[in-house]
Amino acid sequence: MRFSALKKYIDLKLILLLAGFYALFDLVFIARYAYLRSSFPKEVMEPWFDFLVFNILIDFLVVVTYMSLIAISTKRFLHKNYSWVRIIIIHTVFSILIGLIIRLIFDLFSIITGQIPLAEYQLAESLHRFMYVIHLNFLIYFAMVFIIYTYYYVKQVKEAEKQRGMLETQLVNTRMKMLSSQLQPHFLFNTLNSIAVLADVDKEKAKDTIADLSDFLREILYSKDDNEITLEKELRTLEYYLNILNVRFSDHLTIVRDIDDSLLQKKVPALLLQPLIENSIKHGYSYDHTDLKITISVKAKEPWLVIKVANNGKAIASKHEELLENGVGLVNINDRLKNLYHNDYFFEISNTAEGEGGVETVIRIPLH
Repeated sequence: MRFSALKKYIDLKLILLLAGFYALFDLVFIARYAYLRSSFPKEVMEPWFDFLVFNILIDFLVVVTYMSLIAISTKRFLHKNYSWVRIIIIHTVFSILIGLIIRLIFDLFSIITGQIPLAEYQLAESLHRFMYVIHLNFLIYFAMVFIIYTYYYVKQVKEAEKQRGMLETQLVNTRMKMLSSQLQPHFLFNTLNSIAVLADVDKEKAKDTIADLSDFLREILYSKDDNEITLEKELRTLEYYLNILNVRFSDHLTIVRDIDDSLLQKKVPALLLQPLIENSIKHGYSYDHTDLKITISVKAKEPWLVIKVANNGKAIASKHEELLENGVGLVNINDRLKNLYHNDYFFEISNTAEGEGGVETVIRIPLH
């Protein structure tokens, strides 16, 4: 694995935490050794220098290096969603290997420094020393593995809380941006002017339009701060907005709905469709496109829920990335999708050559 690919699995804070834990263990070990030397001086013959270098320093470096590799492997295990049975088996094998590795490194160091002549080296005696402390190595290993998993769990909880806070903030910002865009003087003027005209021509329709405007604003202002709502509720909110648009644009706007009714209880990001419709109307009308047809489609295509908003209006000259750079509403949609689904979504605005032509916006989110 290249270092650049490995780097994303390296967490310096976790490595320092493991090093601190083992340093604490070594301090207890040193205190124990000091007590034995003072209480049983004839039985503890190893000099302080040899003890601190061989039993503490080298052991510390080997164990921390080994556990750093285990921490990297553990993060990969979490990303690959291995079963707990498989993970426990792997860690059990690694807990045995750590003792063997430490024992072999000490033996190799002793041979290189001349403490043990190669001819006198006995593998059976080395294996006996390994078995003598195998339970201790096992306990220390799993104590450090517990620290690793606890660290990643706490980190995931904090990240989830942070994302939740970001989503709630973005949802509030979305509502406020919708209000700031819809409650501009020209919007209210055009809507209220249409109501005023209807009051003389069709009083019942004027009342309906006032009710739609009221319900639309109420849904935005007073609905719960859910990041995801059912498709049924999203369409109900959208319907108030579309009714107002039909009054404003009269016969020059046609809305076609192609919704799979079996998907009405599926969850979608709250307040997603209205800015897509608004964007389609804003950029769809032109001198050559005075009559606009917008099609709203929601279908299931495993494993995706596919949402399309297409029009037969003016084509766009910019690429999707450029539109995101210039459109505040589109950036907001993309950010919310990313926070909700990470990279497991698709969002694109492009020209279409199908049928009457025009522009289509396609969003794919997980169906389940």
